Amino acid sequence: MNNKTLSILSYITIIGWIIAFVKSKDITPKSDLVTYHLKQGFGIFLFSLAVNIALSIVLTIVPFLYFLSYIGYAIFILWIFGIINAANEQKKPIPVIGKVFEDKFGFIN
Repeated sequence: MNNKTLSILSYITIIGWIIAFVKSKDITPKSDLVTYHLKQGFGIFLFSLAVNIALSIVLTIVPFLYFLSYIGYAIFILWIFGIINAANEQKKPIPVIGKVFEDKFGFIN
């Protein structure tokens, strides 16, 4: 697999991320592009997981806040931005939340 494919795959579910992570270890020399998108993909996965858990709890307690469930659409749009950046082979952070993940997840290096 080439770097572009692995970068895109790092956003496609956690299974796609695991495949991209394992395959990225085989690339010589290491690709900064793949590493960058692995961090961004893992970050948006964790962010969406945390938001979904928090929303489930909040909406169970206070059901009239159902409109907060539209946050999922915003996360989906951010995810699309990540895929587009990976497809264009750009190392741009995901809008709003991407800068947070750039220096995190040391195990991905």
